Amino acid sequence: MLHSGIMIPICKTMNMALIFTLMMAVLACGQSPSSLQSSVDPAVLRVVTTVSPITSLTENIGGEKIHLQGIIPEGTNSHTYEPSPSVAKILSTADIIILNGLFLEEPSLKMANESKLNDTVILQLGDRAITENEWIYDFSFPKSSGHPNPHLWTDPLLALEYAKLIRDALVSKDPENASYYRNNYSLLQSRIEELDARIQQAVATIPINNRKLLTYHDSFPYFSLRYGFTVIGAIQPSDFREPSAREVADLIKQIKLNKVPAIFGSETFPSDIMKQIAKESGALYIEDLRDDDLPGKSGDNDHTYLGLMLSDTKIIVSSLGGNINLLDEFDVSLVFEGASTAIYPE
Repeated sequence: MLHSGIMIPICKTMNMALIFTLMMAVLACGQSPSSLQSSVDPAVLRVVTTVSPITSLTENIGGEKIHLQGIIPEGTNSHTYEPSPSVAKILSTADIIILNGLFLEEPSLKMANESKLNDTVILQLGDRAITENEWIYDFSFPKSSGHPNPHLWTDPLLALEYAKLIRDALVSKDPENASYYRNNYSLLQSRIEELDARIQQAVATIPINNRKLLTYHDSFPYFSLRYGFTVIGAIQPSDFREPSAREVADLIKQIKLNKVPAIFGSETFPSDIMKQIAKESGALYIEDLRDDDLPGKSGDNDHTYLGLMLSDTKIIVSSLGGNINLLDEFDVSLVFEGASTAIYPE
């Protein structure tokens, strides 16, 4: 009896290699996902990431040369996410741990520092992509807190800075595959620069007085700075609770005063308060904007950082009276050949 009551008859003519293969197959049936993870080829670079846009950027560059696992499930508030004890095991085997930084994932950073190997690299992208003078403080991230708005990836050119930092980290840890990582980065760079140009052209079709954003979550200040929008406000206060009656009244007043044509809710976090605000202010309520959740599901062609930015831009431009034809037929798929290799948590 080899495993769980399964009997394997062994005849005299059975090849010993075949016996070994059968034993391994039977034993593998009882392995948990965590134990299977530990069986990953030790020669393959192990990379752990946090939010999905960063996971996708890393996947585009690392491609099939890395074992990549994200830890923050899509549909989770990344600001309040608390990693479970099982995440510590994932972090403890990583060669590189990539976070957004700028105080976004403090519990995950703490666990990474406590769990990591001595030579593991912890890369906080936001802290290195911009200087402190470029930090943005706003409605949900007031300067008094000392924590800037961390959503840099909504500006594609800042996402490209992220990609450059990711490329350099992979090359440093795995120089044998440096040309592969650099080539994938070059392909991604071309794609992001093309997307940036298309977004600029599409935004230019929005009437100037309509280029105003009010969103559920305060995720678009860097996007707005890049493309010339005015951020009117955000529904979700800095402590991530529901807004008070007074805050709601102030937002309605702001929308009317600024003649905001549409306000944008979150597909992941539906809000009855936003529906109320839209109704009382006369603005159109659009409820399918995304902050850090990729479109579709893992393995889909548009389940990428590029897919996220294209989707959000189409929603914003069309809702504010612009033309989205310039965004059609843009390739949002992974830049390397082959299927998706990243593990996106459910």
